[in-house]
Amino acid sequence: MDKDRIEGAARSIKGSIKEAAGKLTGDTKTEAEGRGEKAAGKVQNSIGGAKDAARDALK
Repeated sequence: MDKDRIEGAARSIKGSIKEAAGKLTGDTKTEAEGRGEKAAGKVQNSIGGAKDAARDALK
């Protein structure tokens, strides 16, 4: 498993928590930051998945 997948998953979870905290407190800035982190984590996770697939294809 590529480290980008692990870091991406962690970043996505962190973003989800931050987004939920923003919703709970009514802080739209924190909520938006959480959505952004979650999206960035998903992208990073996808990149890691592509790296894994490429590495597996070369074996």
